[in-house]
Amino acid sequence: MTYKRNIVITGGAGFIGSHVVRLFVNKYPEYKIVNLDKLTYAGNLANLKDVEQKPNYKFVKMDICDFDAFYQLMQDEHIDGIIHLAAESHVDRSIKDPFTFARTNVMGTLTLLQAAKLYWESLPEKYEGKRFYHISTDEVYGALQMTHPEGIEPPFSTTASSSEHHLAYGEDFFYETTKYNPHSPYSASKASSDHFVRAFHDTYGMPTIVTNCSNNYGPYQFPEKLIPLFINNIRHRKPLPVYGKGENVRDWLFVEDHARAIDIIFHRGTIAETYNIGGFNEWKNIDIIKVVIKTVDRLLGRKEGEDLNLITYVTDRLGHDARYAIDSTKLQKELGWEPSLQFEEGIEKTVRWYLDNQEWMDNVTSGDYQKYYDAMYQGR
Repeated sequence: MTYKRNIVITGGAGFIGSHVVRLFVNKYPEYKIVNLDKLTYAGNLANLKDVEQKPNYKFVKMDICDFDAFYQLMQDEHIDGIIHLAAESHVDRSIKDPFTFARTNVMGTLTLLQAAKLYWESLPEKYEGKRFYHISTDEVYGALQMTHPEGIEPPFSTTASSSEHHLAYGEDFFYETTKYNPHSPYSASKASSDHFVRAFHDTYGMPTIVTNCSNNYGPYQFPEKLIPLFINNIRHRKPLPVYGKGENVRDWLFVEDHARAIDIIFHRGTIAETYNIGGFNEWKNIDIIKVVIKTVDRLLGRKEGEDLNLITYVTDRLGHDARYAIDSTKLQKELGWEPSLQFEEGIEKTVRWYLDNQEWMDNVTSGDYQKYYDAMYQGR
Protein backbone atom coordinates (compact mmCIF):
# COMPACT_ATOMS: atom_id res chain seq x y z
CA MET A 1 0.00 0.00 0.00
CA THR A 2 1.18 3.52 -0.77
CA TYR A 3 0.71 5.91 2.11
CA LYS A 4 0.22 9.67 1.93
CA ARG A 5 3.03 10.17 4.43
CA ASN A 6 5.69 7.97 6.01
CA ILE A 7 6.56 9.26 9.48
CA VAL A 8 9.03 7.91 12.01
CA ILE A 9 8.36 8.70 15.66
CA THR A 10 11.45 8.13 17.82
CA GLY A 11 10.95 7.07 21.41
CA GLY A 12 7.47 5.92 20.49
CA ALA A 13 7.34 3.22 23.16
CA GLY A 14 7.94 5.74 25.92
CA PHE A 15 5.51 7.86 27.90
CA ILE A 16 4.85 10.85 25.64
CA GLY A 17 5.89 8.98 22.50
CA SER A 18 3.29 6.24 22.94
CA HIS A 19 0.52 8.84 23.17
CA VAL A 20 1.77 10.53 20.00
CA VAL A 21 2.03 7.21 18.15
CA ARG A 22 -1.48 6.21 19.22
CA LEU A 23 -2.91 9.56 18.13
CA PHE A 24 -1.25 9.48 14.70
CA VAL A 25 -2.01 5.80 13.99
CA ASN A 26 -5.70 6.21 14.84
CA LYS A 27 -6.25 9.68 13.38
CA TYR A 28 -4.32 9.22 10.13
CA PRO A 29 -4.90 5.76 8.60
CA GLU A 30 -3.50 7.20 5.36
CA TYR A 31 -0.11 7.67 7.09
CA LYS A 32 2.39 4.94 7.80
CA ILE A 33 3.72 5.39 11.33
CA VAL A 34 7.07 3.82 12.17
CA ASN A 35 7.68 3.61 15.91
CA LEU A 36 11.44 3.58 16.48
CA ASP A 37 12.58 2.77 20.01
CA LYS A 38 15.65 1.19 21.59
CA LEU A 39 13.46 -0.25 24.37
CA THR A 40 15.60 0.96 27.24
CA TYR A 41 14.10 0.86 30.74
CA ALA A 42 11.60 3.60 29.84
CA GLY A 43 10.36 1.99 26.60
CA ASN A 44 7.50 -0.47 26.89
CA LEU A 45 5.54 -1.85 23.94
CA ALA A 46 2.71 -2.74 26.30
CA ASN A 47 1.92 0.98 26.10
CA LEU A 48 0.75 0.40 22.51
CA LYS A 49 -1.05 -2.93 22.57
CA ASP A 50 -4.22 -1.26 21.33
CA VAL A 51 -2.59 -0.20 18.02
CA GLU A 52 0.08 -2.82 17.41
CA GLN A 53 -2.08 -4.73 14.92
CA LYS A 54 -3.12 -1.67 12.91
CA PRO A 55 -2.02 -1.94 9.24
CA ASN A 56 -0.42 1.52 9.23
CA TYR A 57 1.75 0.84 12.31
CA LYS A 58 5.25 -0.63 12.37
CA PHE A 59 7.71 -1.04 15.24
CA VAL A 60 11.47 -0.98 14.72
CA LYS A 61 13.89 -1.65 17.58
CA MET A 62 16.84 0.67 17.01
CA ASP A 63 19.33 2.91 18.79
CA ILE A 64 19.07 6.47 17.46
CA CYS A 65 22.88 6.66 17.60
CA ASP A 66 23.16 3.94 14.92
CA PHE A 67 23.68 6.09 11.84
CA ASP A 68 23.90 3.29 9.26
CA ALA A 69 20.74 1.59 10.50
CA PHE A 70 18.73 4.80 10.61
CA TYR A 71 19.92 5.94 7.19
CA GLN A 72 18.87 2.58 5.76
CA LEU A 73 15.48 2.91 7.47
CA MET A 74 15.00 6.35 5.89
CA GLN A 75 15.54 4.78 2.46
CA ASP A 76 13.56 1.59 3.02
CA GLU A 77 10.48 3.36 4.43
CA HIS A 78 10.73 6.53 2.29
CA ILE A 79 10.52 8.65 5.42
CA ASP A 80 9.33 12.21 4.84
CA GLY A 81 8.64 13.22 8.44
CA ILE A 82 10.47 12.73 11.72
CA ILE A 83 8.96 13.43 15.13
CA HIS A 84 11.87 13.11 17.53
CA LEU A 85 10.97 12.30 21.14
CA ALA A 86 13.63 9.70 22.03
CA ALA A 87 15.73 10.98 24.92
CA GLU A 88 17.11 10.20 28.32
CA SER A 89 14.94 12.45 30.48
CA HIS A 90 15.30 11.83 34.23
CA VAL A 91 17.33 14.56 35.94
CA ASP A 92 18.48 12.32 38.82
CA ARG A 93 19.88 9.78 36.36
CA SER A 94 21.69 12.56 34.47
CA ILE A 95 23.41 13.68 37.67
CA LYS A 96 24.75 10.16 38.20
CA ASP A 97 25.57 9.38 34.55
CA PRO A 98 25.93 12.47 32.34
CA PHE A 99 27.76 10.56 29.58
CA THR A 100 24.69 8.51 28.67
CA PHE A 101 22.64 11.70 28.38
CA ALA A 102 25.22 13.35 26.13
CA ARG A 103 25.40 10.27 23.91
CA THR A 104 21.67 9.75 23.47
CA ASN A 105 20.35 13.29 23.54
CA VAL A 106 23.15 15.04 21.65
CA MET A 107 24.79 12.45 19.41
CA GLY A 108 21.49 10.63 18.85
CA THR A 109 19.84 13.80 17.61
CA LEU A 110 22.82 14.62 15.43
CA THR A 111 22.67 11.11 13.95
CA LEU A 112 19.03 11.57 12.96
CA LEU A 113 19.67 15.01 11.51
CA GLN A 114 22.59 13.91 9.36
CA ALA A 115 20.84 10.79 8.09
CA ALA A 116 17.72 12.79 7.23
CA LYS A 117 19.81 15.45 5.51
CA LEU A 118 21.66 12.96 3.32
CA TYR A 119 18.53 11.04 2.37
CA TRP A 120 16.30 14.04 1.66
CA GLU A 121 19.02 15.84 -0.31
CA SER A 122 19.36 12.74 -2.50
CA LEU A 123 15.74 13.00 -3.64
CA PRO A 124 14.62 14.99 -6.70
CA GLU A 125 12.29 17.13 -4.57
CA LYS A 126 14.89 17.40 -1.77
CA TYR A 127 13.34 19.09 1.29
CA GLU A 128 9.95 19.80 -0.25
CA GLY A 129 7.21 18.28 1.90
CA LYS A 130 9.68 17.11 4.57
CA ARG A 131 9.74 17.97 8.25
CA PHE A 132 12.07 17.29 11.21
CA TYR A 133 10.21 18.03 14.44
CA HIS A 134 12.30 18.00 17.62
CA ILE A 135 10.58 17.82 21.01
CA SER A 136 12.51 19.47 23.83
CA THR A 137 11.89 20.65 27.40
CA ASP A 138 11.32 23.86 29.33
CA GLU A 139 14.32 22.95 31.49
CA VAL A 140 16.73 24.33 28.86
CA TYR A 141 15.67 27.82 29.96
CA GLY A 142 16.98 27.40 33.50
CA ALA A 143 14.88 28.65 36.41
CA LEU A 144 12.49 31.49 37.19
CA GLN A 145 12.24 33.55 40.35
CA MET A 146 9.26 33.14 42.65
CA THR A 147 8.40 36.78 43.24
CA HIS A 148 5.51 35.82 45.53
CA PRO A 149 6.40 32.31 46.72
CA GLU A 150 3.29 31.93 48.87
CA GLY A 151 1.29 31.90 45.64
CA ILE A 152 -2.44 31.34 45.51
CA GLU A 153 -3.81 28.54 47.62
CA PRO A 154 -5.11 25.59 45.57
CA PRO A 155 -7.53 24.63 44.20
CA PHE A 156 -7.67 27.25 41.50
CA SER A 157 -8.76 27.46 37.89
CA THR A 158 -6.36 25.78 35.50
CA THR A 159 -7.85 26.78 32.17
CA ALA A 160 -5.61 28.41 29.61
CA SER A 161 -7.56 31.64 29.90
CA SER A 162 -6.96 31.96 33.62
CA SER A 163 -4.34 34.66 34.13
CA GLU A 164 -4.85 34.39 37.89
CA HIS A 165 -3.34 30.93 38.09
CA HIS A 166 -0.68 31.68 35.52
CA LEU A 167 0.45 34.48 37.84
CA ALA A 168 0.29 32.30 40.93
CA TYR A 169 4.00 32.40 41.79
CA GLY A 170 5.62 35.11 39.68
CA GLU A 171 5.35 37.49 36.76
CA ASP A 172 8.20 36.01 34.69
CA PHE A 173 7.68 33.14 32.24
CA PHE A 174 9.58 31.12 29.69
CA TYR A 175 9.01 32.52 26.21
CA GLU A 176 10.30 31.21 22.89
CA THR A 177 12.89 34.02 23.03
CA THR A 178 14.10 33.25 26.57
CA LYS A 179 17.86 32.79 26.78
CA TYR A 180 19.03 29.23 27.38
CA ASN A 181 20.50 28.63 30.83
CA PRO A 182 20.47 24.87 31.61
CA HIS A 183 21.38 23.80 35.14
CA SER A 184 21.54 19.98 34.99
CA PRO A 185 23.34 17.50 32.73
CA TYR A 186 19.91 16.53 31.37
CA SER A 187 18.87 20.06 30.44
CA ALA A 188 22.36 20.81 29.09
CA SER A 189 22.14 17.80 26.76
CA LYS A 190 18.70 18.86 25.54
CA ALA A 191 19.88 22.43 25.01
CA SER A 192 22.75 21.14 22.88
CA SER A 193 20.41 19.00 20.79
CA ASP A 194 18.11 22.00 20.25
CA HIS A 195 21.06 24.01 18.95
CA PHE A 196 22.01 21.26 16.49
CA VAL A 197 18.45 21.13 15.13
CA ARG A 198 18.39 24.86 14.54
CA ALA A 199 21.89 24.78 13.06
CA PHE A 200 20.80 22.21 10.47
CA HIS A 201 18.09 24.58 9.32
CA ASP A 202 20.38 27.61 9.23
CA THR A 203 23.26 25.74 7.54
CA TYR A 204 21.53 23.30 5.20
CA GLY A 205 17.99 24.61 4.93
CA MET A 206 16.52 21.54 6.62
CA PRO A 207 12.83 22.07 7.48
CA THR A 208 12.98 21.89 11.28
CA ILE A 209 10.71 22.83 14.17
CA VAL A 210 11.50 22.81 17.91
CA THR A 211 9.04 22.74 20.78
CA ASN A 212 9.76 23.15 24.49
CA CYS A 213 7.19 21.63 26.82
CA SER A 214 6.46 21.75 30.54
CA ASN A 215 6.07 18.73 32.86
CA ASN A 216 3.73 16.07 31.48
CA TYR A 217 1.54 13.72 33.50
CA GLY A 218 -0.94 10.99 32.61
CA PRO A 219 -1.22 7.26 31.80
CA TYR A 220 1.81 5.12 30.87
CA GLN A 221 4.42 7.33 32.58
CA PHE A 222 7.41 5.40 33.89
CA PRO A 223 7.03 5.21 37.70
CA GLU A 224 10.30 6.89 38.60
CA LYS A 225 8.53 10.20 37.87
CA LEU A 226 6.72 11.99 40.69
CA ILE A 227 3.03 11.37 40.04
CA PRO A 228 3.02 7.63 39.10
CA LEU A 229 5.68 6.90 41.75
CA PHE A 230 3.60 8.49 44.45
CA ILE A 231 0.34 6.89 43.31
CA ASN A 232 2.00 3.47 43.56
CA ASN A 233 3.65 4.24 46.90
CA ILE A 234 0.38 5.50 48.39
CA ARG A 235 -1.39 2.35 47.24
CA HIS A 236 1.22 0.22 49.03
CA ARG A 237 1.63 2.70 51.90
CA LYS A 238 5.31 3.31 51.20
CA PRO A 239 7.14 6.57 52.04
CA LEU A 240 6.71 9.54 49.69
CA PRO A 241 10.18 11.16 49.36
CA VAL A 242 9.86 14.92 48.83
CA TYR A 243 12.93 16.95 47.87
CA GLY A 244 13.74 19.79 50.30
CA LYS A 245 10.52 21.35 51.54
CA GLY A 246 8.56 20.60 48.37
CA GLU A 247 8.47 24.30 47.49
CA ASN A 248 9.69 23.93 43.89
CA VAL A 249 7.07 24.97 41.33
CA ARG A 250 6.34 23.24 38.02
CA ASP A 251 3.90 23.85 35.18
CA TRP A 252 1.91 20.65 34.50
CA LEU A 253 0.30 19.49 31.25
CA PHE A 254 -1.85 16.41 30.62
CA VAL A 255 0.03 14.22 28.16
CA GLU A 256 -2.84 13.86 25.68
CA ASP A 257 -2.95 17.66 25.37
CA HIS A 258 0.76 17.59 24.55
CA ALA A 259 0.15 14.95 21.88
CA ARG A 260 -2.58 17.14 20.35
CA ALA A 261 -0.18 20.07 20.27
CA ILE A 262 2.47 17.95 18.53
CA ASP A 263 -0.10 16.92 15.91
CA ILE A 264 -1.08 20.53 15.22
CA ILE A 265 2.49 21.82 15.12
CA PHE A 266 3.74 18.99 12.89
CA HIS A 267 1.07 19.77 10.33
CA ARG A 268 0.65 23.53 10.59
CA GLY A 269 3.65 24.92 12.44
CA THR A 270 5.98 27.33 10.66
CA ILE A 271 9.35 25.95 9.60
CA ALA A 272 12.32 27.13 11.73
CA GLU A 273 10.00 28.38 14.48
CA THR A 274 9.98 27.44 18.15
CA TYR A 275 6.75 26.87 20.07
CA ASN A 276 6.39 26.62 23.83
CA ILE A 277 3.79 24.14 25.10
CA GLY A 278 2.53 24.55 28.66
CA GLY A 279 -0.50 24.00 30.82
CA PHE A 280 -0.87 27.48 32.36
CA ASN A 281 -0.91 25.31 35.46
CA GLU A 282 1.71 25.97 38.14
CA TRP A 283 1.81 23.91 41.30
CA LYS A 284 4.24 23.57 44.17
CA ASN A 285 5.44 19.98 44.43
CA ILE A 286 4.07 19.64 47.96
CA ASP A 287 0.62 20.87 46.87
CA ILE A 288 0.40 18.48 43.96
CA ILE A 289 1.51 15.63 46.23
CA LYS A 290 -1.28 16.42 48.68
CA VAL A 291 -3.85 16.43 45.85
CA VAL A 292 -2.57 13.04 44.64
CA ILE A 293 -2.73 11.59 48.18
CA LYS A 294 -6.30 12.76 48.74
CA THR A 295 -7.41 11.51 45.32
CA VAL A 296 -5.83 8.06 45.75
CA ASP A 297 -7.24 7.72 49.27
CA ARG A 298 -10.72 8.62 48.09
CA LEU A 299 -10.65 6.24 45.11
CA LEU A 300 -9.34 3.41 47.29
CA GLY A 301 -12.11 3.95 49.82
CA ARG A 302 -9.75 5.23 52.50
CA LYS A 303 -10.35 8.27 54.65
CA GLU A 304 -9.40 11.22 52.46
CA GLY A 305 -5.94 12.43 53.41
CA GLU A 306 -5.16 9.61 55.82
CA ASP A 307 -1.93 8.86 53.94
CA LEU A 308 -0.53 12.38 54.28
CA ASN A 309 1.72 10.93 56.99
CA LEU A 310 3.62 9.05 54.25
CA ILE A 311 5.30 12.32 53.19
CA THR A 312 9.02 12.16 53.99
CA TYR A 313 11.28 15.14 53.36
CA VAL A 314 14.68 14.23 51.92
CA THR A 315 17.84 16.13 50.95
CA ASP A 316 17.18 18.41 48.04
CA ARG A 317 18.29 17.48 44.52
CA LEU A 318 21.55 19.03 43.30
CA GLY A 319 20.90 22.15 41.22
CA HIS A 320 17.15 21.90 41.81
CA ASP A 321 15.50 24.74 39.83
CA ALA A 322 13.00 26.76 41.86
CA ARG A 323 10.28 27.41 39.28
CA TYR A 324 9.32 26.65 35.69
CA ALA A 325 6.43 28.41 33.96
CA ILE A 326 5.70 28.24 30.24
CA ASP A 327 3.92 30.92 28.25
CA SER A 328 2.04 29.21 25.39
CA THR A 329 0.47 32.36 23.97
CA LYS A 330 2.25 32.04 20.63
CA LEU A 331 0.93 28.51 20.09
CA GLN A 332 -2.57 29.56 21.08
CA LYS A 333 -2.70 32.63 18.87
CA GLU A 334 -1.01 31.17 15.78
CA LEU A 335 -2.35 27.60 15.77
CA GLY A 336 -5.37 27.67 18.08
CA TRP A 337 -4.17 25.09 20.62
CA GLU A 338 -4.98 25.21 24.31
CA PRO A 339 -5.16 22.63 27.12
CA SER A 340 -8.43 20.73 27.19
CA LEU A 341 -8.48 19.56 30.82
CA GLN A 342 -8.48 21.38 34.10
CA PHE A 343 -5.85 19.97 36.40
CA GLU A 344 -8.33 18.41 38.83
CA GLU A 345 -9.91 16.51 35.92
CA GLY A 346 -6.52 15.38 34.65
CA ILE A 347 -5.35 14.15 38.03
CA GLU A 348 -8.60 12.25 38.59
CA LYS A 349 -8.25 10.59 35.17
CA THR A 350 -4.58 9.81 35.78
CA VAL A 351 -5.01 8.30 39.26
CA ARG A 352 -7.94 6.16 38.07
CA TRP A 353 -5.83 4.82 35.19
CA TYR A 354 -2.95 3.72 37.43
CA LEU A 355 -5.27 2.17 39.99
CA ASP A 356 -7.15 0.32 37.23
CA ASN A 357 -3.94 -0.88 35.56
CA GLN A 358 -2.03 -2.37 38.46
CA GLU A 359 -0.78 -5.23 36.27
CA TRP A 360 0.96 -2.71 34.00
CA MET A 361 2.47 -1.00 37.05
CA ASP A 362 3.61 -4.30 38.58
CA ASN A 363 5.26 -5.41 35.32
CA VAL A 364 7.12 -2.10 35.06
CA THR A 365 8.24 -1.86 38.68
CA SER A 366 9.38 -5.50 38.68
CA GLY A 367 11.23 -5.17 35.37
CA ASP A 368 9.32 -8.12 33.87
CA TYR A 369 8.29 -6.07 30.82
CA GLN A 370 11.94 -5.49 29.93
CA LYS A 371 12.90 -9.16 30.28
CA TYR A 372 10.07 -10.08 27.91
CA TYR A 373 11.12 -7.67 25.18
CA ASP A 374 14.83 -8.40 25.64
CA ALA A 375 14.06 -12.06 24.92
CA MET A 376 11.78 -11.20 21.99
CA TYR A 377 14.37 -9.03 20.25
CA GLN A 378 17.52 -10.88 21.24
CA GLY A 379 19.91 -11.06 18.34
CA ARG A 380 18.04 -8.58 16.17
